[in-house]
Amino acid sequence: MSLILGIDPGSRITGFGLIEINGSKLNYVESGCIRTGGGEFPGRLKIIFEEMVTVVETYKPDVVAIERVFMHRNPDSALKLGQARGAAICAAVTNNLEVSEYSPAEIKRATVGKGNANKEQVQHMVKALLNLPGTPQEDAADALAIAICHANTGEMMSQLGAAGAVNLKGRRRGRYR
Repeated sequence: MSLILGIDPGSRITGFGLIEINGSKLNYVESGCIRTGGGEFPGRLKIIFEEMVTVVETYKPDVVAIERVFMHRNPDSALKLGQARGAAICAAVTNNLEVSEYSPAEIKRATVGKGNANKEQVQHMVKALLNLPGTPQEDAADALAIAICHANTGEMMSQLGAAGAVNLKGRRRGRYR
């Protein structure tokens, strides 16, 4: 059995989701959102870091998967997202956890089957794949999708004999330790 923590970073809302792999079965463990409010940005980063440390220490995941930063329309938003992501990564590596990164398209492909899926499709598939009684909140669903992506990618890589070291395009998967 392996416990995966998925993180959907955001400067105002950071989603987290924990799933357990038991053989080929994925089981829901917990999910939620860290809401930082509207205070000063450094204080919001502190909240993300401290709350992620609490999640890590409470659930003791084996590995962490996080969404890679992408450039959208607003460079300032991308920079803030990167800093929120950094706070979450620091919480994981402070606890000696390996962190894997996935692009939004990789996450959607692994969860929904297509890289351009919308939020509702991701929520629907997370609900179905984890046999949840209700639809998780958007940020929590995204975090669960990231954990599912890691589980699916890790399983696929194991089957290929690569143990997750290199992805299918031959590039090294982003990992921090």
